[in-house]
Amino acid sequence: MKVCIAEKPSVAREIASVLGANTKHDGYYEGNGYAVTYTFGHLCTLFEPNDYKPHWKSWDLNNLPMLPERFETKIVANSGIQKQFKIVKSLFDKAVLVINCGDAGQEGELIQRWVMHQANYKGEVKRLWISSLTTEAIKEGFENLKPSEKYDNLYHAGFSRAIGDWLLGMNATRLYTVKHGGYKQVLSVGRVQTPTLAMVVNRFKEIENFKPKPYWELQTLYRETLFSYEEGRFLKKEDGEVLANKVKESDFQIDAIEKKKGNEFAPKLFDLTGLQVYCNTRFGFSADETLKIVQTLYEQKLVTYPRVDTTFLPNDVYPKVSGILQKLTNYSNLTQPLLGKKIKKSSKVFNDKKVTDHHAIIPTGMQSRLQYNQQQVYDIIVKRFIAVFYDDCLVSNTTVFGSAAQVVFKTTGKEILKKGWRIVFESSDNKEKEPNILPAFVKGEKGPHEPSFLEKETKPPNQFTEASLLRAMETAGKQVDDDELRELMKENGIGRPSTRANIIETLFKRKYIIRNKKQVLPTSAGIQLIDTIQNELLKSAELTGTWEKQLKDIEKGDFSVNAFINNMKQMVENLVYEVRSETKGANISYEQSTKNKEVKILNKKAVGILSEKCPKCKQGQLIKGKLAYGCSAYKIGCNFVLPFSFHDKKISEKQYIRLLQKGSTVNLKDFKTDSGNVDGLIRFDDHYRLILEPIKVVVKSKPDQLNCPKCKTGTIVKGNAAYGCSHYKEGCDFRISFDDVRRKMNGQKATKDLIINILNGTI
Repeated sequence: MKVCIAEKPSVAREIASVLGANTKHDGYYEGNGYAVTYTFGHLCTLFEPNDYKPHWKSWDLNNLPMLPERFETKIVANSGIQKQFKIVKSLFDKAVLVINCGDAGQEGELIQRWVMHQANYKGEVKRLWISSLTTEAIKEGFENLKPSEKYDNLYHAGFSRAIGDWLLGMNATRLYTVKHGGYKQVLSVGRVQTPTLAMVVNRFKEIENFKPKPYWELQTLYRETLFSYEEGRFLKKEDGEVLANKVKESDFQIDAIEKKKGNEFAPKLFDLTGLQVYCNTRFGFSADETLKIVQTLYEQKLVTYPRVDTTFLPNDVYPKVSGILQKLTNYSNLTQPLLGKKIKKSSKVFNDKKVTDHHAIIPTGMQSRLQYNQQQVYDIIVKRFIAVFYDDCLVSNTTVFGSAAQVVFKTTGKEILKKGWRIVFESSDNKEKEPNILPAFVKGEKGPHEPSFLEKETKPPNQFTEASLLRAMETAGKQVDDDELRELMKENGIGRPSTRANIIETLFKRKYIIRNKKQVLPTSAGIQLIDTIQNELLKSAELTGTWEKQLKDIEKGDFSVNAFINNMKQMVENLVYEVRSETKGANISYEQSTKNKEVKILNKKAVGILSEKCPKCKQGQLIKGKLAYGCSAYKIGCNFVLPFSFHDKKISEKQYIRLLQKGSTVNLKDFKTDSGNVDGLIRFDDHYRLILEPIKVVVKSKPDQLNCPKCKTGTIVKGNAAYGCSHYKEGCDFRISFDDVRRKMNGQKATKDLIINILNGTI
């Protein structure tokens, strides 16, 4: 009998169905010469300390370090697991061949190898290595079973990782708990969780200790477009004030217009971390929630294996792309344009060198009715897959340079010329924001403008969210000095894609970090622990990088398991000696420190508009009242207010922040005035009172601007050889050359009124 062992009952059921093992027994399926059984994840675990030596049960500094000569495994002490192991062992005893059907990765290899070792199975073993659970993938996998020996090094790397985690986790946790723990406070220390916690603590401290520095920005508004001083911000107020006063005296002139066409590539396919980051940012899912959802989609045969760290596909997937697209009938409006022609093959998607055991997460082509949150995750995986086969998005990037009194300003904008892959992500519910479209400027045109000289402050980095923390774990190489380690960290970072969500959840459960809305903040216990750990290696990404390099080398057969374990034992011995020699204990206790420190974390610096200074008195901070934002210095005479509603329109906090930082809101709709509903933007007057500036500037109030006599909507602009209409790109062909103007002057003295009459057609 051939015995197949899978990692979960649901996976075993799918495999049994394909193999024709349709008779269900307690703990396995049988039929057609096969028995298909399963584990519940880990049936086996490493020995506890007291399994090696009874006195190691006691948490005593004198028992440290605990360094077993040989590491052993045992069955997990759970009646259900022990019952299932007996069933598995009885099947192994009858087997002529065991087929390892565990998840195709390091952890999956380790789980089943431990079971085979614990069952003392000595017979032949084959390996099923597949990336999805569709019937086709399972059949193809069984037709191409691999020799188990091919994955020996993968198992050795997994076993070494488990031993390393045991050596550091068991010893360091007991060491710091006994030396520095308060009442009933276990101080958990680990290779991955401690540097992750250190990143959160360091970011929190950086923000707490941040001292804002003032700077000034010179901007000007010309034809409803904001131009900024080309050379950037001013660190000295007086330097900028000179130029600000200078530009007030002159008209603004357009000096140059640069347009560059470019391609924007479709977003990459998802690896697990990328999917977790997207779902946290877009849907608010925790990393753990996203992992559970995509694992369910995998087990329902809808997507490929999710615990991956690559965004590429191997070349042998390309012939299957058309078939997958054809099966995605719920997305036929997006797939049909692709199926009518040859499918695009790009090196940005297909690259064998970027794929190891598994490729990026893609749909299998199968479809099913899903819960709402599952559908959200499935939908973005499918759309990412479809989008990479669309044409690139073609854009035109425009930079406009202008000047007033020889002070140069610039602004930038983007125009989408061909949507390409962007079509895939458009929907009636989710309209993409329009890019920054600029008016049609003409080189040489000039006119009045509204300069502003604003004082601002540097801002600290943002607190971590789960999304940004995942990215920081992924790119932890930035914190490592060694080039080789940094390159490795780009691929592996802190932890592995399949474990990062669990690490973050562990820190939450151990009360080292807390959620404050979307922010991830350290607790007082977390801060104290990182402050107490003097060994920088434990807190840095470097330890993880060193481990990952050696474990990768073990996988390749280039590094010895014994050398890795001996290195770990030596490191633990040194750590124990170092910490035991410390003269002071920190007495860290989460419960005792909650009252006096937790409040400080939760009631951290104000964010949003409440972090802004009063622009009028420049002394107070903005505060929130019942009907308006005001200044905290109101008791000493500052009457600055920002009402929640202006001209019967509610103004969002975001728009008021923009007003404070950039001098105006964006154009808003439906202000109610005596003359009816008006669209426009909000500015401050000279006394920092709000004023409404309608979108369409009343040209008559600006004598230097004239309405075009032909189209009535554009304004007359001055070019190099003629006057024309600012709406020439919209089709207005009004034009009077300078020669025609001089001819109509008929020898009269050139005055402004005379030129205006000529341009208006009254002469």
